[in-house]
Amino acid sequence: MAGGPLSGVRVLDLTAVVMGPWATQNLGDMGADVIKIEPPDGDVLRAMKPNRHDSMSPSFLNFNRNKRSVALDLKTPQGKERLRKLARASDVLVCNVRPQAMRRLGLDYASLRDENERLIYCGCYGFAEAGPYAGRAAIDDTVQAASGLAWLQGYCGDDPRFVNAIIGDKIVGLFVAQAVAMALYAREKTGRGQFIEVPMFEAMTAFVVPEHLQGLTFEPALGPAGYDRLLNPFRKPFRTKDGHISVVPYNDHQWKRFFEFAGRPEMIRDPKYATVLARSRHFGELYAFIEKTLAGRATAELVEAFARIELPFATVNTFESLLKDPHLAATGFWKTVAHPTEGEIRMPDIAVKFSDTPGAVRRLAPNLGEHTEEVLRELGID
Repeated sequence: MAGGPLSGVRVLDLTAVVMGPWATQNLGDMGADVIKIEPPDGDVLRAMKPNRHDSMSPSFLNFNRNKRSVALDLKTPQGKERLRKLARASDVLVCNVRPQAMRRLGLDYASLRDENERLIYCGCYGFAEAGPYAGRAAIDDTVQAASGLAWLQGYCGDDPRFVNAIIGDKIVGLFVAQAVAMALYAREKTGRGQFIEVPMFEAMTAFVVPEHLQGLTFEPALGPAGYDRLLNPFRKPFRTKDGHISVVPYNDHQWKRFFEFAGRPEMIRDPKYATVLARSRHFGELYAFIEKTLAGRATAELVEAFARIELPFATVNTFESLLKDPHLAATGFWKTVAHPTEGEIRMPDIAVKFSDTPGAVRRLAPNLGEHTEEVLRELGID
């Protein structure tokens, strides 16, 4: 198990762009042998700028480490047969191609399970097969809109807008990796694989709504949806004299210490602010008070004070300042490595640490079809 908790697990990765590749990279980081099946023209994510070579974009490099690339044309009989042979020798198959397309190719779970009853087949795509949206195309923006996240982002007076990150793809990718790990554990007990469906719409909705369902949790409803603290227009990094800082007093003790810092210790005795329930009705006033308190104070002064009185706080990093963050430097988070064809590249470390079976970056993102011959030879194909 020295290679990670998933050492010895072979994963066939029939995914492209972000959601699926992010999921399988997480499996690869934990030791799985991930074989990325690409069409002859490659994953579309390869063709993004800036780059040193047309087929190796920054995004591809960051979502496809710890994988081997095999180029197969699954529209040909030879390509399909080689894929079937790989599936017979694999533990997991992850696919984000729409199910109807996989059925037409004869590469859906029903077509493969009789040849490998231990195969775990994970289909991850836009919408569950049981509903009327089945088969619709979906990408990150689609799912941010459908799940209510875009509406939430525009709640404080703006039009609906998207989070400035591929948050839907990456969150659902973590659902996929989690589901595969659970299925591998179940197989240890039953000896059988199974089919897993991870629909983006349902997964992202399940992620977004728990804290925001609020009054709609009850039937009949006890009020509208929306967690007031999060939908407060003052909930944002607060401007200081020379920058911005985030500070979030949350429990009674933290609010007491913040009121003392602000020179208003009596506020903790005000019935409007004395308890969690009372404060939940006055988030707008409280956050406006924080904004007024911090304005005109130097960021360094606030950092020292909030660290001393133990409030949750952080300065606002840019991506450039993240590269110099002293905590990340101390933990060795940023890795600079030499890619065989792309030269020196920077990447984040594996965030999850195992004491006995740590993950590792064993391979950097592959060139298109780099391992086709190697993998096919392992199957006995000349």
